[in-house]
Amino acid sequence: MLKRILARDWRRHIRVFLSGFLMGTADVIPGVSGGTVAFVLGIYEELIDAIRAVIPFLRRLASRRWKEAFEKFPWSFVLMLGAGIGTAVLSLSKLLHWALESYPTYVYALFFGLIAASVYVVRARVRRWTPSTLLVAGFFAVGAYLLVGLRPVRTPEALWFIFLSGAVAICAMILPGISGAFILVLLGKYHYLLGALVRLDLTTILVFIAGAAVGIVSFANVLRWLLDHYHDLTIAALTGFMVGALRELWPWKPGRIVSGVGIDADGAFPAVLTVEVAIALGLMALGFGAVIAIERTAERRQEKAEHTLIR
Repeated sequence: MLKRILARDWRRHIRVFLSGFLMGTADVIPGVSGGTVAFVLGIYEELIDAIRAVIPFLRRLASRRWKEAFEKFPWSFVLMLGAGIGTAVLSLSKLLHWALESYPTYVYALFFGLIAASVYVVRARVRRWTPSTLLVAGFFAVGAYLLVGLRPVRTPEALWFIFLSGAVAICAMILPGISGAFILVLLGKYHYLLGALVRLDLTTILVFIAGAAVGIVSFANVLRWLLDHYHDLTIAALTGFMVGALRELWPWKPGRIVSGVGIDADGAFPAVLTVEVAIALGLMALGFGAVIAIERTAERRQEKAEHTLIR
């Protein structure tokens, strides 16, 4: 069956695989949304349809309509996209794990710029800012800021928490502008999961994948419902949450110090502009610019598609 699926259209399979590779690259980097990349590449709607096809697939299996279940599920798309994402994640995890171990301030400076740009992008998705949306955004910003400050330095490494992390992080797949890797940073499991990939810790990896599978068919549908019925309030809440959570990515926190950079115990901005600080600020700007460039490309593609439909 697999051989027959893959033999139908090899050019399309290669395109979907490469799209998955680019999505996987984005998913590994906090601040770059795999959903946005899918939109830029023109596969976002197909991705959402594939996610929504999971529940009907499971229902057909439960009612023993196995042939119908497998025939109506988009296997070729899911397999090639998943292969591309997996290849990218495995390829980049070792590099990022090393960078976080060796140059944490630089890495978090880049991540801070990426997420700051994501805040700028996501807030534009609110159709109309009103006192209620501003209040919701402010509430979630303050809540996230306090929550990040209260979060323990180390979150549980138990398998149940790995499962939960996968279930929550996968929800970013349906939200262009929101990064799943950023969710893992907030949960304190980004570095840990990179290490699991480097070590090929199959137990941790498989539990995380299982959590992601559950998240797709449960949390993602709840999120979709919220977006359909309370779009502006939901996006405002997400925007506020991201603003408050920037506290976690501030590169000059205690314990994220490149030698030679003087900071105080509270993690304030360095008092002296050293070469290391200048590099970190440059990486912030680079991350910000990269996300804006990706979003501008997505907007132009959407405008072009809408113009084509009108014609």
